[in-house]
Amino acid sequence: MLITMVVAFSNSAFAEDWSKLSKKKQTTLGLYMTSTQAYDYMMKNMDKALFIDVRTPSELNYLGAASVMDANVPTDTMDASAWDDKKNRYKRRHNENFVADIDARLKEKGLKKTDTVILMCRSGKRSAKAVNVLAKHGYTNVYSVVDGYEGDKVKKGKNKGKRMKNGWKNAGLPWTYSMDKDMMYFVR
Repeated sequence: MLITMVVAFSNSAFAEDWSKLSKKKQTTLGLYMTSTQAYDYMMKNMDKALFIDVRTPSELNYLGAASVMDANVPTDTMDASAWDDKKNRYKRRHNENFVADIDARLKEKGLKKTDTVILMCRSGKRSAKAVNVLAKHGYTNVYSVVDGYEGDKVKKGKNKGKRMKNGWKNAGLPWTYSMDKDMMYFVR
């Protein structure tokens, strides 16, 4: 009975109705946090969790990053030599070293694949995909930050299409333009 109470309490710590998440934000592990929950969790568990920003290095360079992030390990990088006509942007190149790089960051912090890993991207879609990749490689406690760094787009009104609905920056959480070289990702 005590175990049931502990499990029920730990799951209620992030009590949200995650069933309403879009399919693109859902993960195989079913573990989610909002940006505010991720910040609060890291402030209490800095040594017991790994916080990774999976956006491209360019995104961090120009838009800033969460002050509590442990490292940037992108799921994809921007390929400035190729254009995606369908999406009207540069193509993205998959980071073949993603899992190995996460493994290395985990080891640096003295953590295991069963410890808490929190992944954040721009709006919660790439982080969800990244959770699924890590789950396939034996990670069991990986959370996706559902509103990401910039948040979701506003659907109506004068700010329609702008990322002002939620997210790390819009919640007023600490962030910086000043990057620590040791936390940043270098394409190889």
